[in-house]
Amino acid sequence: MPLDRHGDPDGPAPSADLHVHTTASDGVLTVPDLAAAAREGGVDVVAVTDHDRIHPELDAPVTTREGVTVIRGIELRVDAGDQRLDLLGYGVEATGGLRSVTDRIQEDRKRRGAEIVRKVEAHLDVTLDVELREGLGRPTIARAIAESDASYDYKGAFEHLIGDDGPCYVERYVPDAATGVEVLRESCAVVGLAHPFRYPDPDAALDLARDLDAVERYYPYSGSSAEREDPALVDRVAEEADLVRTGGSDAHDRTLGVAGPPAADFDAFAARLPGV
Repeated sequence: MPLDRHGDPDGPAPSADLHVHTTASDGVLTVPDLAAAAREGGVDVVAVTDHDRIHPELDAPVTTREGVTVIRGIELRVDAGDQRLDLLGYGVEATGGLRSVTDRIQEDRKRRGAEIVRKVEAHLDVTLDVELREGLGRPTIARAIAESDASYDYKGAFEHLIGDDGPCYVERYVPDAATGVEVLRESCAVVGLAHPFRYPDPDAALDLARDLDAVERYYPYSGSSAEREDPALVDRVAEEADLVRTGGSDAHDRTLGVAGPPAADFDAFAARLPGV
């Protein structure tokens, strides 16, 4: 089960949220906001893992902001054939290989975002306030829909308009799994699988994780994902494959510390990242 907001307050290591999004992709936090949000959430280590993008305002793999340790990370979606998976890279160095992949993804994100906005505006006869920029994702468009004259809230925008089966959905470029793993291994101190029970086939996702460094063990699942969550399975795979167990809130809002690794797992993770 996910941890409470304050992780493991009795452990020797600082509590951490290792899965956080900012305005560089589809979150609402800025880098200057991180320290206050971390303190409010009871954590003093935060990993910025924006979608398919290295945050342009973080200038080192590990930095300190107002007493909060900030790890430069990335969440990269890859195509594993039967399903798409999200990989988390920590302690990112901006290698040429990773830049090449993320630049292609970001150009496609702008193209895709413009097409989704065009479809929504035509479908609903509304005008959306959306900046077509790098990092643009569907959550940003969903928030714009909720703030428009349309009769949909954020959740409804996904359910009825821009979700995978919606009338305004547009496919996007996703690198294959082999390419994604290769460029992350070249550029990151730790590479792991995000939220294994959010995928249609968690077992296949965890099989891929066996060849990585880590797996996201602590995560605030909801809905059908929570129903199939099996922490014992993750623990077994982690033991067999010698994987570090990570965790985080997957925050797209300002609430950090909803989930994260307890002290022993954080210590194992931090041992692989110089400067943490």
